[in-house]
Amino acid sequence: MRIGMQALCPAISLAILLAFSSPGRGDEKSDASAPAVDEVFADFATPDSPGCSLAVARDGRLLYAKSYGMANLELDVPLSPSSVFDIGSTSKQFTAASILLLEKQGKLAVSDDIHKYIPELPDYGKKITILNLLNHTSGLRDYLVLFELAGENVDSVTTDQEALALIARQKALNFDPGSEWLYSNTGYFLLSVIVKRVSGKPLRDFAAENIFQPLDMTHTQYRDTHISLIPNRALAYDPVEKGQGYTLDVSYFEQTGDGAVHTTVGDLLKWDENFYSGKVGGADFLAEMQQTGTLSCGKHFGYAKGLSVSTYRGLRTVRHGGSWGGYRAELLRFPDQHFSVVCLCNRSDGNPSRHANQVADIYLRGLMKEKPPKKDDDDEDDRKRRPEIQVSSGELASLAGDYFSDELGVSYRLAIANDKLTVAAILVAGIPRSNDLAGKQIIPVAKDEFELIGDEPISLKFSRDPAGRPASFALDAGRTTGITFVRLVR
Repeated sequence: MRIGMQALCPAISLAILLAFSSPGRGDEKSDASAPAVDEVFADFATPDSPGCSLAVARDGRLLYAKSYGMANLELDVPLSPSSVFDIGSTSKQFTAASILLLEKQGKLAVSDDIHKYIPELPDYGKKITILNLLNHTSGLRDYLVLFELAGENVDSVTTDQEALALIARQKALNFDPGSEWLYSNTGYFLLSVIVKRVSGKPLRDFAAENIFQPLDMTHTQYRDTHISLIPNRALAYDPVEKGQGYTLDVSYFEQTGDGAVHTTVGDLLKWDENFYSGKVGGADFLAEMQQTGTLSCGKHFGYAKGLSVSTYRGLRTVRHGGSWGGYRAELLRFPDQHFSVVCLCNRSDGNPSRHANQVADIYLRGLMKEKPPKKDDDDEDDRKRRPEIQVSSGELASLAGDYFSDELGVSYRLAIANDKLTVAAILVAGIPRSNDLAGKQIIPVAKDEFELIGDEPISLKFSRDPAGRPASFALDAGRTTGITFVRLVR
């Protein structure tokens, strides 16, 4: 009989409990809280849905661990606490830790200019430090957005060499280093390059030897090749439509640093407990990991080094989420209460951050402030969307044509379809590349300004030559701004 909800089996329970408590030691509150926790995940506890794995710990002891839903729909394999997930950007704290361990070994300093280790990057006339990479103040354009704009799909195979070449082609920054904060996966990918060049080992091996093995995280690794096999790996899925099933959503990108750690809820609790024991790194290392950043103007922000430091309902938190392909992850720690929640999901609508908060609400409700009033649940895209303006058919037609970006190495073919300007194709050496952007309408919002609304708004601002003809456009896409496309003469 297939079961869509699985608690810790005895062997797994013993392995985790040996790391977190005395054998056989229980917790009355965990027993009382279990039904409420299960209710949080009720939508996933079915035999035909992917779902989530959960682990809760307090004072170094496991309180509760359970899995809801399926690890593999094709083979009817349920999730369990031993299921391995890609944790996406939750991986960033391990990359940051690797850099700080190298600093502790005297092999680099976070104040170093990154060109010392990656000289092939352009000189933007401003010093970019390793610390800028660690706390997202480098101004470097996000390479994942660049890949998307260049027509790459998440299920394409991309390598370190391709990512580095794409980053090195960028002619400008989003802003001067240190002047602003903007989340950028480029910084953490480049940190993986620095680890390899400084230590002589890929990040996968350095983290295994210096973090995962010392903490007995036996189910944890950086997956840096798309053909590697990982025991007990849960596959990831996207829902098609409500009640209409799922499609597979597993990435084949091979870059590490910004993501790519595969692990279990139990292994993440071992890492979490290190923030109290200091077994790896020691007290100074852990303090530096959690030291939040400051902009050049003196303004503080809540991002540290692969960790976000904030509060939730009046309690201090250290956390980081992750999202890649159909995987979703959250590691949430309340350091003053020595309490943590790990939630890993293998469906793209899993929302582990919300579920981790809800689990914390159950266990820490007596210590928390009242929840703030619920805000209107408006669509975020609707709040960002600028109203469409009317543009004559002749003016729209004048914008149609091919525009080339040497920074992305692709051309965008703009054309008129159904009286709307559209991205008709993304071309590489004249050959169309399949991509979600192709076929999208571009809506006029101001004179020579257009927006393409997707997961994040993409804007195009056209410039004209002295004769008034469209000559180029600048593209902004959230974490990447100012990409120039020049019109090709045909």
